[in-house]
Amino acid sequence: MKFASLIIECLVWGFFVTLVISPFVISLIRREKVKQVILTYVEEHKLKSGTPTMGGIIFLISISIVALICTKGSNTLAIATIIIFLAYGLVGFLDDFIKFKFKRNLGLRAYQKIIFQFAISIAIGFFAYYSEFVSGICVIPFTKYTVDLGYGIIPLVAIIYLATTNSVNLTDGLDGLAGSTTLSYMISFGGLMLVLLNTVFLGSNEMQLQEYKSLVLVASVVCGAMLSFLAFNCFPAKIFMGDTGSLALGSLVASVAVFSRMSLYIPILGLMFVLSSVSVILQVSYYKLTKKRIFLMAPLHHHFEKKGVHEVRITMCYALVTLLIGAITIIINIL
Repeated sequence: MKFASLIIECLVWGFFVTLVISPFVISLIRREKVKQVILTYVEEHKLKSGTPTMGGIIFLISISIVALICTKGSNTLAIATIIIFLAYGLVGFLDDFIKFKFKRNLGLRAYQKIIFQFAISIAIGFFAYYSEFVSGICVIPFTKYTVDLGYGIIPLVAIIYLATTNSVNLTDGLDGLAGSTTLSYMISFGGLMLVLLNTVFLGSNEMQLQEYKSLVLVASVVCGAMLSFLAFNCFPAKIFMGDTGSLALGSLVASVAVFSRMSLYIPILGLMFVLSSVSVILQVSYYKLTKKRIFLMAPLHHHFEKKGVHEVRITMCYALVTLLIGAITIIINIL
C-alpha cells in the first residue's frame, strides 16, 4: 500500500508541476515568436501554422525535477533515464531551434540527427551491459523466463533507441497524438511492471527491486505530466511539443523498458508507434520501386486524415488501442 500511494503521489506531482509551469513557458515561447512552420502538402493543417512550438521544454523541466525528487535521486536507473531524457531533448531542441532561427521546416539534417542519436544510443548500450541491474538480460514476453544476450545487448539497445525515438517523433503529427499514446503506453508499462515485480522479478534482491520500482515511479510522473500537458496540446493545440518533446518522450518509452529488462515488450505495448514507422518505410520503399503509393499519405495517421477521419478520433483510437493492448498484455501475464 505504501508503494501504491507513492505511485499516486508521483502522478499528482507530475500533473500539478506541469500545470503550473505550462502557462509561463507558453507565454515565453509566444513572446519569442517560436512558431511552427507547417508543411505545405499537409492541406488539413494550414490553420495550425503559427502555433507556438518547442512545448516539450515544459515536461522536460517538470518530469526531470519531479522524477528526481520522487526517486530521491538515489536510484541509478531512474537517474540514467532522466539524463537520457534530457540528452534526447537537447537533440530535439537543436532541431527545433534551427527551424525557428532560419524560419524553415527543416532543422538538423537527417544524417546529423542520426549521428547524435547513434552516439547517445551506443553509450546507453554499454551502460546497460555493464549495469548490474540490466546487464545482457531480457525478459521473454508472456513468460517467467529471461534470456542473456551478453554483448548482444549493446547493438540491440542502440537499435531500440534509434527506432523508438524516431517512431515517437513520426507519431507526433496530430494535436495530442504522441502525448496521449505515450500516456497510454506508460500506464500499460506501469501496470505490467507491477505484475512482473511479483512474478519474474520476485527473486531479485532488495536493491534490484528498488531500482525497478523507481522506473515505475518515473512512469507515474510521466503519466501525470502528459495528462497536464495534453490540456494545452490536445485539439486545437495551444502549443506543439516539437522535436524537443517527441524525441525526449521516445527516449522515455525506450528507457523504462530497456532498464527494466523488458525491451521485447516495446513493439507490443508501443504497437501504434511501430505502425507509424512501418507505414513510412513501406510507403517510401514501395514508391521507389513502383512510383505508386500504398497509403494516401504516411505516417499512417495522415492516411486516416486523408480518408476524412477527424484528428480527434484518430488520437483517441491510438490511445485506446494502446490501452487495450496493455490491458490484454497484463491479463495474459497474470494468468
